[in-house]
Amino acid sequence: MPYVLGIDIGSSNTAAAVARRRGTTWTRPEAVGLGVGSPLVPSVLCLAEDGSLHVGEPATDDGSRTTRDFVHRIGDDVPVLLGGEPCAPQTLTAELAAWVVERVHALEGGAAEAIVLSHPAGWRPYRREVLHRALSDLGLRHVTLLPRTVTVAESHAARGFAGSTAVVYALGGNSFEAALVRRTPRGTYETFGTPQGLDSIGGADFDEALAEHSRTVLARELAATARRGAQAALRGLRAECDRVKRVLTVDLAADVVLTLPSGPARIPVTRAQFEAMIRPTVQATVDLLLRVVRSADLSGAQLDGVLLAGGSTRVPLVTELISAALPVPVEVEPDAQLTAATGAAMAACQVVSPRPRQPAAARVPAPVSGAGRATIPAPRRPQQHTTVPGDPPPRPPVRILPLELPKPSRLALARARGREGRP
Repeated sequence: MPYVLGIDIGSSNTAAAVARRRGTTWTRPEAVGLGVGSPLVPSVLCLAEDGSLHVGEPATDDGSRTTRDFVHRIGDDVPVLLGGEPCAPQTLTAELAAWVVERVHALEGGAAEAIVLSHPAGWRPYRREVLHRALSDLGLRHVTLLPRTVTVAESHAARGFAGSTAVVYALGGNSFEAALVRRTPRGTYETFGTPQGLDSIGGADFDEALAEHSRTVLARELAATARRGAQAALRGLRAECDRVKRVLTVDLAADVVLTLPSGPARIPVTRAQFEAMIRPTVQATVDLLLRVVRSADLSGAQLDGVLLAGGSTRVPLVTELISAALPVPVEVEPDAQLTAATGAAMAACQVVSPRPRQPAAARVPAPVSGAGRATIPAPRRPQQHTTVPGDPPPRPPVRILPLELPKPSRLALARARGREGRP
């Protein structure tokens, strides 16, 4: 069945979603299983001794052959050293995108009609251009790049959000970004105002706050344990804290459970305690959100909603502090960590089947420079329509070509046996 693909490569995890064509319509996007029993796969690349590049966390990691969070370094002239070999961050990002495309191709039995890849809202044209070149070098020449905040808005719109102007709050594992979005005459979304972002704040800070609390509570027991035993006991602490964080989004109390050499240890944590630990971090993101709204001289009354994305946005304190700052509805999806990917798939449907323009009375101003869609340029064709002064420029015709599988790179992608759910 014909399909389109949306990809979101985040600072911590990568997600993908497909929408399938049924006659003249498209199905609701569905997440693709990229990990073992999970739609997510860590945004981690590991260079094996044989030169193959594996996706996901390695079984053992000495740090020299594994790289993380390379997306935010795109455009940086300083390469990433991987196994002693210099690699451009955009090349690593393209490799991960190519791995996703290859996996979905195998699952769907054919190539996607269109691919949309999300990127941070604050990117300027240079960063999009270097990523396009890296994708093209791997055979992915017809990928549309969209700001993540736009794909988040597209996902919420597909689920029923009917507003025309909103602010997006996207909290990743190790990054945060916010931007204003508005509906265009074609019914899609575009960014405006001044996006804000932080690469040093994310859901991982919530996990670390819980981990620090647990280490403090267990300080006496850990001090009485041999160093090697203590290190082994704490190795899984961050993963356990991530689990407890998720439990506390629905329950009022949970236990952090660790296995020490002396036996199991349980550290009770209430939601109120957890929220007290993370309140300064959440408040910092809300302050940035308000700065985004003020950048366009808007008031809360001019917004139709706040659209959330990222797994940690399901923490009740996030909605509580945003609602206190902005008197508008706050929208969060059940699978908030998949919001950007499903929205990218919705946008890919529009690449293949563009929506008709709305009447002139409903038109809005064009986006600020650098904030709209970015695609690999299509061949120029004569324009068959005229523009009305003040209108946004007409979208160039899109020529849909078959998408070929990525070419093997010098760092050949390989799958770790048993790691990503494939024999």
